[in-house]
Amino acid sequence: MDQSLLKSLLADVADHSLPIPDALERLKHLPFEDLGFATIDHHRSMRKGYPEAIFCQNKTPEQVVAIAKAQIDHQVTVFGTRAGREVLDAVKSGIMDVEIDETARCFWKKSGGWVKKETSRPIVICSAGTADRPVVAEAQRTAEILGYTPIMINDVGVAGIHRLFSHRDTLLNAGVILAIAGMEGALPSVIAGYVSCPVIGVPTSVGYGVHLGGLVPLFAMLNSCATGLTVVNIDNGFGAACAAAGIIAGA
Repeated sequence: MDQSLLKSLLADVADHSLPIPDALERLKHLPFEDLGFATIDHHRSMRKGYPEAIFCQNKTPEQVVAIAKAQIDHQVTVFGTRAGREVLDAVKSGIMDVEIDETARCFWKKSGGWVKKETSRPIVICSAGTADRPVVAEAQRTAEILGYTPIMINDVGVAGIHRLFSHRDTLLNAGVILAIAGMEGALPSVIAGYVSCPVIGVPTSVGYGVHLGGLVPLFAMLNSCATGLTVVNIDNGFGAACAAAGIIAGA
């Protein structure tokens, strides 16, 4: 249950339109619910401003659907990440009106309390190449489910850096920038040396040989001399978008 729905429930109790026993029935599983294979944190949306995400990797389709249905019963927005084909198929057949992005490997269903958030300076998601698209899509869908509409700048890596600077005004007006890159991971350093807002570097597991599955761009970003750059783990578009949302909300 998110904050807006809880406020509505308390208001209904206060004006006697909702009997106290009915309110207790709705609240009885807070703050968490034990499904046997998972303990769902129903208070997270009240603490954090967004609900617990379902990390689907290594969970069975049946487990994911059960967790999602428990969240829906508690009137929170459902958001699943790292969902494979079998999980996406199970969710699509088991949950009405669920939305899916196969590239992002995500699914979601917004609650009645979901609201779009307005910002004076946007989240910008900037990616080096088309091969980074799955991580880019995960970051985009995460930002959107948190209420933000990110501006997308795709395929502007340093191999053709003039492409990046054609977006000068967008970059300089950003509230926070996610810079997503594989290979040698240079893009976040370039951007962080150019703008005044916080930059979050997202290394991806895209690259040749000694790229080492994303370790090379991770180390490059961690060792950047550009100020204002922080870095998340390899392929962590979800974590980067959550951090960006926190920065925007606290600005």
